[in-house]
Amino acid sequence: MRNESNNPRLRQLESHLEGFRAARTLPRPERGWIHAIRSATGVSTGELGRILGTSRQLPLQFEKAEADDSITLKSLRRVADALDCELVYALVPRSATTPKPRESHSSSRANKPLRRVVARIEAAAEAPTDEAENTYFCD
Repeated sequence: MRNESNNPRLRQLESHLEGFRAARTLPRPERGWIHAIRSATGVSTGELGRILGTSRQLPLQFEKAEADDSITLKSLRRVADALDCELVYALVPRSATTPKPRESHSSSRANKPLRRVVARIEAAAEAPTDEAENTYFCD
């Protein structure tokens, strides 16, 4: 049996997720990020459409699709690039742990190593941490 505490992939995953944990608490703007950033930077839908090489209607469609949770990552990445933004995409567990695997009778045996990994992450999440290391500043 392998010792999960020495698992470099688990440590790497935890390291990658740490930067996203603070983002879980930031609510998405009511009309979406596209609209919020476009409005804040003073970019009109016509100008955004010109940058995208489309009509002024497409940015409005993208904004609506984002607000409705139906926008594709490809479209969101395209708009982010047009607004000189970086699309940051991650799945961040709601709790301080990674998602638990779903149990099924046929896969119960196969999930044992994954359950050990999840247990290891849960234990690491409950360990005390230095508050200064987990402080995030927002402008």
